Amino acid sequence: MKPWKTFAAAATLTALSASAAFAARADLVLGMPLEPPHLDPTAGAAAAIDEILYANVFEGLTRIGPSGEVLPALAESWTVSDDGKTYTFKLHGNVKFHDGSTFDAEDVKFTLDRARAADSTNAQKGLFAAIDAVEAVDPTTVKVALKNPQGSFLYNMGWGDAVIVAPESAATNKEKPVGTGPFRFDNWAKGSAITLVKNPDYWGEPASLDRAEFRIVPDAAAAIPALLSGDVQAFPNMNVGDALPQIQSDPRFKVVIGATEGETVLSTNNKKPPFDQLKVRQAIAHAIDRKAIIDGASSGLGTPIGSHFSPANKAYVDLTGTYPHDIAKAKALLKEAGLENGFSATLKLPPVAYARDGGQIVASQLREVGINLEIIPVEWADWLSQVFTEKNYDLSIVSHTEPNDIDIYARKDYYFNYDNPAFDKVIEELNLTSDDAKRSELYGQAQKILADDAVNGFLFELPKIGIWDAKVEGLWENSPIQANDLTKVKWVD
Repeated sequence: MKPWKTFAAAATLTALSASAAFAARADLVLGMPLEPPHLDPTAGAAAAIDEILYANVFEGLTRIGPSGEVLPALAESWTVSDDGKTYTFKLHGNVKFHDGSTFDAEDVKFTLDRARAADSTNAQKGLFAAIDAVEAVDPTTVKVALKNPQGSFLYNMGWGDAVIVAPESAATNKEKPVGTGPFRFDNWAKGSAITLVKNPDYWGEPASLDRAEFRIVPDAAAAIPALLSGDVQAFPNMNVGDALPQIQSDPRFKVVIGATEGETVLSTNNKKPPFDQLKVRQAIAHAIDRKAIIDGASSGLGTPIGSHFSPANKAYVDLTGTYPHDIAKAKALLKEAGLENGFSATLKLPPVAYARDGGQIVASQLREVGINLEIIPVEWADWLSQVFTEKNYDLSIVSHTEPNDIDIYARKDYYFNYDNPAFDKVIEELNLTSDDAKRSELYGQAQKILADDAVNGFLFELPKIGIWDAKVEGLWENSPIQANDLTKVKWVD
């Protein structure tokens, strides 16, 4: 063989090998700071459940898109009656669950009736409160009758808590989730990783990835080496700490700083003395220096908030000036509350960095006005049981990442223990209103009531710091809902 032909053959072989290697790249390892307590989105409040399973394994009638828009999912279309009280959904046909069972209207009826039942364990049972009856008209048609018009109904049906499950597998979804999505559950190595694989029988557009592993990487000390070594190729929301500038300057990675729906708050037990006194809560609000907390707990990237609402929402009202940072005012309010010498309380902190780092700063700030906090680190499962379920806490720090969830303050059994009939009335009217302008006005009223009542210490909107291999595309920039939607994710040359 002549030398040029030898060279050409070698070059061709090399190119083919490189092409084959690239073509074979259909796996992705994503890093997550928290492991979910289980894998059933319809039976738990932990964001980590939806972050793995939403749109990947489970699907709803509708779904929330990357810009927060409502999109068709298992329902290909719908109509709404003139009075706004009846929704008729046309379902996709030839859809199967991952175990081979057929999806049809009876599964939708089962799911919605189960979610709104008296014994429901759905963490967002309120999403279904407006439903009066569900009728499976035929295998591909479902009619949902509401007790009253609800402007957010289609949006509510796009939450992870509203994904459709089958009666055959609903009881075991916590350990072996069975959905209709483009990925099937493959394996859960407890404490380590959860693996999904491509569903070859998916009814819709097939996924590009053959395999996705969600690896549990709890802190920056482990996350940064995993990213730099290529062991983990994507962190949809990374705790990067001071290493952010270094990674931003590395051409191997794409850094995308987006927004979330995560209102980060100093959660307060409003029925537990002395936090049941408005003056005490106002004193805490004045003692808080948001800028220092944002700098220390979110690398300076969080957006300050003065109520429980996302600044990215068009109905947002800036109420950060309601209680400006003022140590003297905070001390004066404590004196008026009969606590001139201060008091002691506990601060239970889940394992996420923004809570642990922010907790240290908050404790230091409150100490300046005489409030001495005992910091109690708790694991996520313990936080869910002690704080969220049992309400056994004084203060805590957590991000509420559910979308448009200001209505949680109207729930009588919610862990803030907040009760204000005026607020409840606004939320009740909001639920009956479909006009966008009127809804925005009501949202504004609700935000102001919460800010004035200093229900919680409203700190900042959690930023989304996404970092991934520069050859990966399709991951979301923002988090309008708790999700790492892999349906459009692929490797590119």
